[in-house]
Amino acid sequence: MRNWEVNKKKKVHIEIIPMIDVMMFLLVFFVLISLNVIPALGIKTQLPSASQSQQLKPQNKAIITLGLEDKMQLDGEDVGESELMIRLKDLQDDNNKLTIIINSDQGVQVKRLVSVMDQLKRNGFSSVSIATRKS
Repeated sequence: MRNWEVNKKKKVHIEIIPMIDVMMFLLVFFVLISLNVIPALGIKTQLPSASQSQQLKPQNKAIITLGLEDKMQLDGEDVGESELMIRLKDLQDDNNKLTIIINSDQGVQVKRLVSVMDQLKRNGFSSVSIATRKS
């Protein structure tokens, strides 16, 4: 009598190594994001420190960032000096006064900072503040 081979059923198993690879990738990605290794948008600046810094209250505001090498941003978007006043006048509301906060890198020349502030005053923006970090 002849014996027929019975097909052995293959056991189903889950490959765990690719899943571990994906989990490690996600872990590394979130660690790099949390440590700010992947840069955020905007110009990276180092604010000067002041001992008498204070928190500003939420209000109608625009943030001008002055970076090194004549870079300038308004609320995180690159602008030129000629375009700056036009964009600020568009942001200004008749009911609320627009507060302008200037983030200036500590390496930016004072001459450039004063020039921007002077231009703001000439165009009718009276509420101008300089951002610092508390020392």
